[in-house]
Formats: sequence, structure tokens, C-alpha cells
Amino acid sequence: MPSDANIARLIDLQEHVDQRGRLVVTEVGKTLPFEAARMFVISGVPEGEPRGIHAHKQCHQFLVCVSGSVKAMVDDGEVREVVTLDRPSLGLHMPPLTWGAQYDYSDDAVLVVLASHPYDANDYIHDYDEFAATVAASRRRAT
Repeated sequence: MPSDANIARLIDLQEHVDQRGRLVVTEVGKTLPFEAARMFVISGVPEGEPRGIHAHKQCHQFLVCVSGSVKAMVDDGEVREVVTLDRPSLGLHMPPLTWGAQYDYSDDAVLVVLASHPYDANDYIHDYDEFAATVAASRRRAT
């Protein structure tokens, strides 16, 4: 995936393994590209049920599947990619204005999400056409 700060990207996290087990580390300003204001955990997702299916106007998200596996689709309004999150040493950064959906959860999947902002219903875009129009307007303003 691209490394541009405004595009969703996979980030390898620091992992330390020894006889005591595995320790995975992320640090604000290093591997975590924002200061986390909220964390939530998704587990027990029934077979065939997708999660996400929205974008955020301002909020960054960082997804790590700490157990099992889950597929994550990310879309920046031009490019759509699917990645598999299947180890705690791999995180997915989703900057604002990234349409995302998570699906194909394994039975033992546990997805941890760190968010840059507290919950705000007004920050969500649930309609893909509205998302595409918002992205287009944002790109016009940037040029």
C-alpha cells in the first residue's frame, strides 16, 4: 500500500518474542500516526456480517487484529484495496476520508481500533455517494 499520509496504509509494528511470549508495541508519533482519544474492540462477529461500512470526516483510525483474522477494504475515492489483518504486529492506518469495511471475520477474531477523536455521530459518512462527493470537493479545495 502507498505510504502517503492521506492514504490508508499497513504499518508493521515492533514485535519482541522470547520464552515469555510476544510483545507488540506501537508508539504515538512513531508507528501510530496520531494521538489516540478512543479505543474499541470488535469480537464475536457472526459469519457473513460486515462491520464499518462508513468513512470519517476528521477521525483517523488504526486497526489491529490481535487474534484471528479479518479482511479490511479501504477506499480513498479513487483506489479500493482489500488487505488481510491476521497478526498483532500489523496495523492498518485509515486517515480521514477513507471509506472502510471489515468482513470475513474468523471465529476467533478480535479487532482493536484506536481512534483519534471521541465518538461523534456527525463525523460519520454512511452513504457512499455522499463520501465520493465529499472527497471530490476536498480535492478541488486542495488544488
